[in-house]
Order: sequence, then C-alpha cells, then structure tokens
Amino acid sequence: MRALIVTEFVSLDGVYEEHSPWRAPYDPDDGPFKREELFVSSALLLGRTTFDEFAAYWPTATGSFAECMNALPKYVATTRPGPLAWNATALGPDVVSEVQALKAQPGGPLLVYGSGTLARTLLRHGLVDELRLMVFPLVLGRGKRLFDTLEHLPLTLLGTRELGSGVLLLTYGPARP
Repeated sequence: MRALIVTEFVSLDGVYEEHSPWRAPYDPDDGPFKREELFVSSALLLGRTTFDEFAAYWPTATGSFAECMNALPKYVATTRPGPLAWNATALGPDVVSEVQALKAQPGGPLLVYGSGTLARTLLRHGLVDELRLMVFPLVLGRGKRLFDTLEHLPLTLLGTRELGSGVLLLTYGPARP
C-alpha cells in the first residue's frame, strides 16, 4: 500500500493561500527537503488550481528536479471537463474512492503539493499518512486557512526540522489509539 503525503506552506495562523508574495521575504533552505520528498515519490496528486499553476511552469523548466517533476505521473482532482496535458489523469467525481484505489496500488508514496481544498478532503477522510507543514514565521490575518473546515483531527507529531529563516517543517501522522 502506498503512503499518501501532503506537504503545505502555511503561515503561523494557518493560511495556505493568500495572493500576495508572502513567502518572498523568506529564503528557507528547503531545497534538499523538497528534493528528497519529490525523488522518493511515485506520483503527484494535485488539485486543479495547483496543477494548472505547475503545468504552466514545470514543462519548460530544466534540471534534475524539473526532469523528475515532469516525468512523474500526475492525478488531478478536477470538475472541469476536457483533457489534461503534462502526463496527467483526471480523477473521477468520487475523489475519495479514486485516492483509496491509488493508495492500494504498489509503489512509492503519492505526494500532494499544496492543493489545500484537496488536502482538506483527504484529511477529513483519513487518507493522509503524513502531513508536512512548512510553517513560515508570520501572521497574515486573512486568506484561506488549511484547517477552516476540519473538525476534530487528532494528529501525532512525527518530527521537526528547521529549514532556515525561521521556517519550521512539522511532520504529523494520524493519531494512534
């Protein structure tokens, strides 16, 4: 069974999406971490907005990170009709069942980058094996919060790592009884 890993950039107040360049003042040394997590993954699982943003950039990027990003199969949670390019397959309307089926296949981890709406759905249904939060040292006060629509989600801290510039990587797993 494949593990499902969600990795998110969040502010101290839990904002994951805010349309100002709030990450710009920080220069965390997250390159090795991001490289490690991408290179052990067997596929990307993305929401449609994140997919569209990535598909606009990565196909023309160069280097080994870009090569890995481009080569991985992508599964996209989307309700928009039409074909997807960039080595991607649209998930069906029952995303939870589709992801359960993907997890049941052999292979390395499924990696969710960003995709906050999808991440919340996966967390709500107990499908996330690891939640990796890159916590940036600022409070935004507004924007979409990762845990806004989640109720009672017990987690266990699996590890911490400082990434530089005050950015912490907090890794959580499902709480064990």
